[in-house]
Amino acid sequence: MPKAALILLAEADAFRSIGLDRREALWKARRLSDEHALPLFAARGADEQPDETITPLPVMKLSEHVIADYHSLRLSLKAYPTEFLRELFTREGIMSCAEIGSGRDGEKARVAGIVLVRQMPGTAGVVFITLSDETGICNIVVWPSVFARFRKEAMGARLLLVEGKIQRSPEGVVHLVAERMIDRTRELNRLTEDEPQRPSRSDNDLHRHPRHVRVLPKSRDFH
Repeated sequence: MPKAALILLAEADAFRSIGLDRREALWKARRLSDEHALPLFAARGADEQPDETITPLPVMKLSEHVIADYHSLRLSLKAYPTEFLRELFTREGIMSCAEIGSGRDGEKARVAGIVLVRQMPGTAGVVFITLSDETGICNIVVWPSVFARFRKEAMGARLLLVEGKIQRSPEGVVHLVAERMIDRTRELNRLTEDEPQRPSRSDNDLHRHPRHVRVLPKSRDFH
């Protein structure tokens, strides 16, 4: 006779000895303790998967928080995106908007910033671009001949590098007259751990994954 059955009968006899009838004794005896588990049902308590060690998620960098804010809110109160690129720009000799504002008239300079506004008033062909970084804004003047050479960069870049000459008026208004423009939008990918994939032209804008949207919102353009 199986050991489990012998244990069941022994426990039933024990319950009967204290005055329980057979049915009640068998009912109570069937409630076996865990240490006498029946082999047939032992597998019920076994885990289907082995124990796993839960690894904590990596902490998000501040730059990733900023990009997430821009994706959802179109702004961030934590920091400005160019702050995380300042070390790179400094190594390349690229000035901040504040440094352009305090520069000398006629001084050669390079500045990089987020494109806020593009304007082409009237029919003169002159384009005015407003760049911004963590220090302020910088006004760029692009003459028609320069615009014709760098139209793609001027109209398509979200992060734009401009090389030119500082122009300071007697009233203290400062512009940077562009001589060359370079699209540095790719640098914004440094702000995230995973470089976002560029969506194809056939993708439907309404059904893009959040990782595939622009890192920063589009500029305000006036013609």
